[in-house]
Amino acid sequence: MVESAKVEEGNGPAKIETFDDILPHVGEASRYQWFLFILLLPFTFVYAFLYFVQFFIALLPAEHWCTIPELESWNLTDFEKIAISIPSATQEELQLEGATSFSRCYMYDVNYTELLEQGVRQANRSWPMVQCRQGWTFNHTMIPYASIAAELEWVCDKTFLGSAAQSAFFVGSIIGGLIFGYIADHYGRIPALVSCNAVGFFASVATAFCNSFWSFCLARLIVGSSFDNCFNVLFIIVIEYVGPKYRTLVANMSFGIYFAAAASLLPWIAYWIADWRILSVATAFPMIVAFLGPWLVPESARWYIMVGKVDKAIDMLKKFAKVNGKEVKQEIFDEFEKNCKNMIEQDQSHNQYTVLHLFKLPRLARITIMLIIYWLLIILVFDGHVWNMKLLDPDVFMSFSLAAMTELPAAILLALFLDRWGRRWMGFASMFVCGVFSLVALATPPGALTVAMAILARLGVNIAANIGFQYAAEMLPTVVRAQGVSLIHIIGYFAHIIGPYVIYLADVDPFLPLITLALLSFVDAFLTLALPETLNQDLPETLQEGNDFGMDQSFWWIPCISSTPQLKKSLRKRKKKEGMTNAAFYQGSIQTIDSTRL
Repeated sequence: MVESAKVEEGNGPAKIETFDDILPHVGEASRYQWFLFILLLPFTFVYAFLYFVQFFIALLPAEHWCTIPELESWNLTDFEKIAISIPSATQEELQLEGATSFSRCYMYDVNYTELLEQGVRQANRSWPMVQCRQGWTFNHTMIPYASIAAELEWVCDKTFLGSAAQSAFFVGSIIGGLIFGYIADHYGRIPALVSCNAVGFFASVATAFCNSFWSFCLARLIVGSSFDNCFNVLFIIVIEYVGPKYRTLVANMSFGIYFAAAASLLPWIAYWIADWRILSVATAFPMIVAFLGPWLVPESARWYIMVGKVDKAIDMLKKFAKVNGKEVKQEIFDEFEKNCKNMIEQDQSHNQYTVLHLFKLPRLARITIMLIIYWLLIILVFDGHVWNMKLLDPDVFMSFSLAAMTELPAAILLALFLDRWGRRWMGFASMFVCGVFSLVALATPPGALTVAMAILARLGVNIAANIGFQYAAEMLPTVVRAQGVSLIHIIGYFAHIIGPYVIYLADVDPFLPLITLALLSFVDAFLTLALPETLNQDLPETLQEGNDFGMDQSFWWIPCISSTPQLKKSLRKRKKKEGMTNAAFYQGSIQTIDSTRL
């Protein structure tokens, strides 16, 4: 089919110039690709568990109050203890996250034994108050276990420690991205995959033995260094070996099915285990599969080519062809080898470019900066909705699980419509929907309806995040594409660091977290419209092409609506006069790249 298509275009036999040209011969979506797709399952679980498990190992019940040992010898219920020993919440406390009607930080400073002997069972508001002196008691009705935050009592003036520990995790992600990225580029994808998961496994086990804030932060920082690469290395390998026309489907459905299953299952694993130490170890076990990586996972053929080991890349492709039941002529491999070596020689000139070249040309610099802001806002809104969930519903296990399941419909919608509607307008619509439902959640009475609106907002940002993963990779020029995408994602980690703190806006006003998330969503939505469309476009190769990319596009071009103008009015007549065919919209010129989470 490939050869006949090329012949019809008048080019003679099919040329095997790129990796994508040889894939149809060895199999684009056959047995080996299905094996790799299934192999993604445990690694996607690892990705979801690492991302969200700290939410549950540091989860605090909203209802907690000062422990008073004097009352323990009396046969009193929790309600009776609170009635005699705990004052009503102050105005400041009522504005705090998950506020209760009684104080969580103060107690009455009186002789309780004497009062109880006198038959007093109700506090007098005139009694003197002091801060909790001997720890706290937690109501574990909704959260049936004591997390590390409860054990170490990160409450009242120590509430920020939970978010600080989460920030340490993403600081580790920045460090790990640099370390394991270097290993992946210089020693291969498989060594990076194995070493990354090994670090995450042992650090997760070490987390279970932490007994202080600083030891916990150190353990989570090391665990965080394995985040992203623990999954992305294999994900990129899978996408590399899948034909271009299947990549959007595989990329979105693998994440939609596996990630949604893992993230929605995690709350119930935490609920069933009911022990944060065992949970930390249990969620690390899928990483053990990585130790079998050298025997299960093929090395990236593209990496072999990049480092000049073309013969090993061809051996890998022959193995693929054999498993997929394909018979490939040796002439095809010979031509591919010759073209690869020519490409390697030409690519030597690309080594002179660094990420700083993205800022040398004015329009390319503006696009790069917008992509950075675009990704930062998406991450900030995504993490904000994750952490804000515990403010909306006391049953965090059910609400978290339902919100996580939105990954699946998000993936299905993208698989069906992304290559029809385009990245720009679908990105705009998804973030606009996120903003709208965030505001609607404010107008609904607290309860199931508010949670439902927040879940729909989460669906919108899920779609936008999935679009964002490939948007930058398609827009930046080839000579600095990898470096540019890495820069955007590394800067995005800073949004992860500050994301958990969005919920502390509730200390100022209970509505502020959702208002903030809504406003950020609207800003991001309209920012998307300022970016070029990449659907069906020849992707930029040089810096100048990156600077000029999208200049001829009409703002009102919507790919799925044929009546919308594709070119700007000022350029239509000139192109027609010159008799030029717009290569960006010529069907045979469509160039696709990997849709990857870097």
